[in-house]
Amino acid sequence: MILAEEKAPTRTELEKAFQEYSVAEFFKKNRQMLGYSGKLRSLTTIVHEFVTNSLDSCEDAKITPDLRVEIAELPQDHFKVVVQDNGTGIPKKNVGQALGKLLAGTKFHHRAQKRGQQGIGAAYATLFSQITTGKPTHVKTSLGDGKIYEADVSIDIKTNAAKIENEKEYSGKFQGTRIEAEYAEVGYNRSEYGVYEYLRRTALANPHAQITLLEPDKQLTVFPRATNVVPKKAKAVKPHPLGLTTSDLMDMAAVTTGRKISSFLVSDFTRISADKVKEIQAMLPGIDLERSPRALQWAEAEEIVKAFSKIKWIAPETDTLIPIGEDQLEKSLKNLLKPEKWRVIERKPKVFRGGIPFSVEVAIAYGGNSGSLVGETRKGELLRFANRVPLLFDAGNCAITEAFKSIDLNRYELKEFEALPVTILVNLVSVYVPYTGAGKLAISAEEEIVAEIRFALMEAARDVSVYLRSLAKAEEQERRRMIFFKYITEIAQALEDISGRKASALMPKLKSIAEKRTEYLESQEASEAEDELEAIEDEAEKEIEAEA
Repeated sequence: MILAEEKAPTRTELEKAFQEYSVAEFFKKNRQMLGYSGKLRSLTTIVHEFVTNSLDSCEDAKITPDLRVEIAELPQDHFKVVVQDNGTGIPKKNVGQALGKLLAGTKFHHRAQKRGQQGIGAAYATLFSQITTGKPTHVKTSLGDGKIYEADVSIDIKTNAAKIENEKEYSGKFQGTRIEAEYAEVGYNRSEYGVYEYLRRTALANPHAQITLLEPDKQLTVFPRATNVVPKKAKAVKPHPLGLTTSDLMDMAAVTTGRKISSFLVSDFTRISADKVKEIQAMLPGIDLERSPRALQWAEAEEIVKAFSKIKWIAPETDTLIPIGEDQLEKSLKNLLKPEKWRVIERKPKVFRGGIPFSVEVAIAYGGNSGSLVGETRKGELLRFANRVPLLFDAGNCAITEAFKSIDLNRYELKEFEALPVTILVNLVSVYVPYTGAGKLAISAEEEIVAEIRFALMEAARDVSVYLRSLAKAEEQERRRMIFFKYITEIAQALEDISGRKASALMPKLKSIAEKRTEYLESQEASEAEDELEAIEDEAEKEIEAEA
């Protein structure tokens, strides 16, 4: 049978086929881009989005965070998620933007270190509840002066606008925000990708926060805070000229308050002075920098950006970076892991892509509750963080994993990493974290970032390797001592038979000789170990200097 040839669509039909769609419609069909792929990952992503907002809210108000997360299993494989904090609450006029409109928020245009970036997270958690159960998200928030506001929030997918229903405002005692939503297509367990593990890691990187988790089986876990010191609020930073594209320059020129291109460059960028403007003008005599920035043409902006790359600049400001900090990390390790040995390294800030500041901190903990618990034993774990936020997924595609795999673990007595009670924590701190995707699951392997993480890991691993060597030496020394003492009784008895002196009188003298002999051998070995360690450290330092 011959099929009739399909008729080509007409121009009018093609024009009708073109339709606009909202960002909400786009992400409804592409949920995996935001981390919503698989039941377990989806639930962890939901909790992550609300917990991140809660921590930010508390820190902005200098409040030590007290968070409570509840997961309850409902009929028909549905789950209820409740996240409550003790922050300042959401202003009534902003509830719709915060929970019911994608790409709306306070973080995207604010050039400061922050946990979130796009303004998608909490709103998409609202949308995910809506598209999997058909139900809105309920919010309860304090408004100040003893006022409380409650409402149901959903999203108009066609317009990406918030729909707010069942509003009520009343007086009462409540501080913070409580989010309650119901979800399908999610799941719960205590695996390394679940909510429990996410909150454990969040507590490690945020020692000023107390986090309580109520699981579906009604088991209550409290991750207590280790310190009452709230991190400093990150300062906003102006863009550095070396981290700029032509498009960036054009966008900034269109909204600047500067009246001239020259004053725009000085006022809107860091490290550009009047002298630098003169240097740029000398390099570009054909461009009048005294004109209005709004008159800047694309070709001219390209020339200015090229000129930026030829000028020697002072490095970007680095006091805008707020790491966890060595003292706070040590308190956190002792509080939650109770290790036998630990080391925390905080590297000096560097830049990537020419002008974006970042820093790396690494902690290694051995023994105690270090490592992930598998059955009755503990195995090594690598914990990845970006601005204190745990990165549980896509580990194989992350700069931290790449840096870790590049290290010779055998040099640091960590060859059997998978079988050791070891926790390694790596936190990347930056005004802009180069995530590999919108889901913010892994860090792009920028060359400068991978190198800094690697150096920090090597430095931190040295102390632990010394400790592990000392444990091995101690075991060997004890074994040797036991061999000496094992035969003392037999030797004393033999000497009694030969000399006639009582074995009981000979025993203390023989023990004294044995102890002196083993102490001598131990001191020799300690000296050799120290020499060996110095040689390893010298080699590592040379390696770091060569690679830098």
